[in-house]
Amino acid sequence: MEYRNLGRTGVKVSELCLGCMMFGGRTGEEDTAKIIDRAIDAGINFLDTADIYSRGVSEEFVGKALKQNGKRGRIILATKVHGHMWDNDPNAWGNNRRHIVEQCEASLKRLQTDRIDLYQIHRPNSETPLDETLRALDDLIRAGKVLYTGTSTFAAWQLMESLMISKESGLNRFVCEQPPYHLLDRRIERELIPFAQTHGFGLIPWSPIAQGFFTGKYRRGEDYPPDTRFAGGTNGRQYNDKAFDVLDCVEQIAREKNTGPAQIALAWCKDSPAITSPIIGPRTMGQMEDFLKVLDVKLTDDDRKKLDAVSPPGGVIVPYYEADFGPHKFRQA
Repeated sequence: MEYRNLGRTGVKVSELCLGCMMFGGRTGEEDTAKIIDRAIDAGINFLDTADIYSRGVSEEFVGKALKQNGKRGRIILATKVHGHMWDNDPNAWGNNRRHIVEQCEASLKRLQTDRIDLYQIHRPNSETPLDETLRALDDLIRAGKVLYTGTSTFAAWQLMESLMISKESGLNRFVCEQPPYHLLDRRIERELIPFAQTHGFGLIPWSPIAQGFFTGKYRRGEDYPPDTRFAGGTNGRQYNDKAFDVLDCVEQIAREKNTGPAQIALAWCKDSPAITSPIIGPRTMGQMEDFLKVLDVKLTDDDRKKLDAVSPPGGVIVPYYEADFGPHKFRQA
């Protein structure tokens, strides 16, 4: 396992980040603890969850697992704030001071910790001025409850605005961003990656295997398996012929290296320029073991040229829907 600096900070994080979205939902408490233990044994020291994942249950499971194994001190623990935490309450979401401070306290209790190593704003929100968000986060840092702050699915222009506000107001700045990034959507290469390289932002991509597409479970011209997330839904129709052309290339490279397509797609993301740690999100121990196989995969320049031929740099084959991001859809197109 390699370790990389988290943006311009001196903190070292593993080249894979364990995403905890499944924990508390499709993954029970006992299996959550086992997966976390396995990740730590493999050298992963970076865990990412969010208050909205199963409305706090993911954080509870993560907190219990780290208390049980006694390894909280070795972990860079990240969580996020923004989503609706209660129904029928107009103030139970967003990026305003009230919600951020309230949910930080709640996350600390659920995670059974006295600090959050990386606290991230889960989505942009035009209803709250960015300076209010940054001041609230700065206060949490000064209080010792948060060490670093970051964002998820912000555009480069929004992050540039945040740097201007932080500099003008003497506030702690964001240190990293979580964008969607995989071989079907490479838009961040246009602006976000150059921005990150210029201003010292870490990049922690989510969905590096395109929501399971690069596992190979979806096949050209066939109905999607009933136990998959796109079975019977409109989202599944976005996988067009160009997407399957990319999958064909990924599978060919995988056969040459005696591995699986998911490992190739993940290796491509993990070792791309400016990437810190792609987020893996296992639901089962079997999936966890499959993800760890990427540590033995190395892509050559020739492999990357083949992938670029079917997935052009900066291009997008399968965009995310507006509903995924709300009014501030990722604006790299």
